[in-house]
Amino acid sequence: MRNEPNDTTNLNTLKIGLFGIGLDTYWPQFEGLKERLEGYLSVVEEKLAEVHPYIVNVGLVDTPDKAFEAGKKLKTEDVDVIFLYVTTYALSSTVLPVVQRAKVPVIILNLSPEAAIDYKLFNAMTDRTKMTGEWLAHCSACPVPEIANVFNRVGITFHQITGMLHKDPAAWNEISEWVQAAKVANTMAYNRMGCMGHYYSGMLDIYSDLTQQYAHFGGHIELLEVEELAELRKEVSPKESAERLQLFYESFDVQADCSLEELEKAAITSVALDRLVTKHKLGSMAYYYKGTGNPENEEAIATIILGNSLLTANGVPVAGEYEIKNAQAMKIMDSFGAGGSFTEYYAMDFTGDVVLMGHDGPGHIAIAEGKTKVRPLKVYHGKVGKGVSVEMSVKNGPVTLLSVVEKRGGGLMLLVAEAESVPGPILEIGNTNSRYKFSIGARKFVNDWNSHGPAHHCAIGIGHISSKIEKLGSLLGMEVRRVC
Repeated sequence: MRNEPNDTTNLNTLKIGLFGIGLDTYWPQFEGLKERLEGYLSVVEEKLAEVHPYIVNVGLVDTPDKAFEAGKKLKTEDVDVIFLYVTTYALSSTVLPVVQRAKVPVIILNLSPEAAIDYKLFNAMTDRTKMTGEWLAHCSACPVPEIANVFNRVGITFHQITGMLHKDPAAWNEISEWVQAAKVANTMAYNRMGCMGHYYSGMLDIYSDLTQQYAHFGGHIELLEVEELAELRKEVSPKESAERLQLFYESFDVQADCSLEELEKAAITSVALDRLVTKHKLGSMAYYYKGTGNPENEEAIATIILGNSLLTANGVPVAGEYEIKNAQAMKIMDSFGAGGSFTEYYAMDFTGDVVLMGHDGPGHIAIAEGKTKVRPLKVYHGKVGKGVSVEMSVKNGPVTLLSVVEKRGGGLMLLVAEAESVPGPILEIGNTNSRYKFSIGARKFVNDWNSHGPAHHCAIGIGHISSKIEKLGSLLGMEVRRVC
């Protein structure tokens, strides 16, 4: 095994299982064939290790007995996903026990050692036994239908990649995406999401079945009281507050009309938020609280935006309005390295054929176009509070939208679309706000997206990553719908 993580301190470290297959009857018949195929398997391991180092390689499985041993080893090592490298023809009876025992997603690697057999050199060989051995070193495609047939009939979900062992960027990019998707699935399985406060009253689309979140993603959901944040604010020292205020000026473009008093309150809350996250080991959070009737709670929530924006930019995405489903979507996007900013429709621009999208509250400032502005607000529209808020646009270029959708009758699905963040005028109202252009046009995008019944929030990240999200859905056993 390569670079085994410490099981007690790195429970959330992805482990990749790897094995090759062959047929023991071949080895005495074809000299050097086994060693050659084991060499190919080593190449796969080396290339996989460049993407992710924690690999459990159980070697070349060529008998049912070895299959049982390999399956037990992979199960004992708690691998999260298996790459099955098909080196040559092998009996399905030497494959099935491995996968059945391990009970994790499996990806079949049908990778030929070369682009083509050198027919001239091959046919010039005078020893037909050696010719057969050479052919067997290139016939990885042969048993794949057999394996697929058996997996289907037994009820094992599998995925396959067909290509070349060397000089095939398309195949290896796909392999890399599967590894990245497996990492995100693993991150979600161990993620601790905090839910602070309560739902925005009457916003029915965001109400969520928390048990379904556990069922599809795993992880843990910690229900938090706003009073805890309010108490933590009392423990922040003047020195800590001053240091956080300095960080605000370094991280944001603080506008001249912002009140120092409001900025100082936000700095205290930001430090308290960090302590809350550390205390509960949070990897994401959803929050909302009316705050009426309790001045301490109201101040804690009214001063939360800058701190939550810093958290979001540093791997702890925060969704407002207690939008738990969208906190999950934001965590997925962030775990893919794409960001994931809290977003909803703002307006249609038919002149530019774009949709304006953004949200009040925290933004993912790490994916902003330029430095995020901090502006003062006298009122939060439709909510209790006032203070300072952030105004930003997502970086110009390719973006991906993701929504975790709660389906009619129960269960979740992933809804995804790709677009371009384009320059142009935005609404300078102290909120996140961007202009998005879709390949199918603004009208059709809005109609098609809405037809799947998502909540009115989504997460937006940089880059076109729908293919990665589709792979994540496959690993999690979730339906994925792509709009464009």
